[in-house]
Amino acid sequence: MFKDAHAFISRCDACQRMGNISKRNEMPQNFILEVEVFDVWGIDFMGPFPTSFGDQYILVAVDYVSKWVEAIASPTNDAQVVIKMFKSIIFPRFGVPRIVISDGGSHFITESLPTF
Repeated sequence: MFKDAHAFISRCDACQRMGNISKRNEMPQNFILEVEVFDVWGIDFMGPFPTSFGDQYILVAVDYVSKWVEAIASPTNDAQVVIKMFKSIIFPRFGVPRIVISDGGSHFITESLPTF
């Protein structure tokens, strides 16, 4: 691939007229993380909404590859709801995710470690 790119650029008239590119103009190379379906989940709370059956919040988890959505309604937006979501829905159905992405909200922090 490098040889093909080098050969193309060496024959390209517009590329040769550009001149030297300094280090300042270079873009950093970021590795692409290869993931499978249900390896990476995004999770966040929505709400508060008007109370319905005692619930005000919705915890939403979305798989980044397939865009599969799982959601549960909850009266609170705390870490216990997140633990319940993973123990009852995510782990049994899809296995343990490699990465969980959230906004890092305080409702994802618990004082005591959960017992699985």
